[in-house]
Amino acid sequence: MSLLSRLFGGSGGSNKKTESVDYHEFRITPEPMKEGARYRLSARIEKEIGGETKAHKLVRADLLDSREDAVEASIHKAKQMIDEQGDRIFS
Repeated sequence: MSLLSRLFGGSGGSNKKTESVDYHEFRITPEPMKEGARYRLSARIEKEIGGETKAHKLVRADLLDSREDAVEASIHKAKQMIDEQGDRIFS
């Protein structure tokens, strides 16, 4: 898929919805990004703070062979980041 297609909403099959996971008052939504035949580790981390939903986009260089593996790794890496940084993740 071309860069322009990705920027303007072209479908590459990587936008499949995945169930969110709640973890220590945070919500993790895996969003693996298809790159060629592989998937880049990516997730959205959200938390409501003071009545406002804060969000952080986690994107790693890691590429995995299957979407399922990328989803699992994205959740694991997001949990690790939450454990290490807590609310500072939004700073």
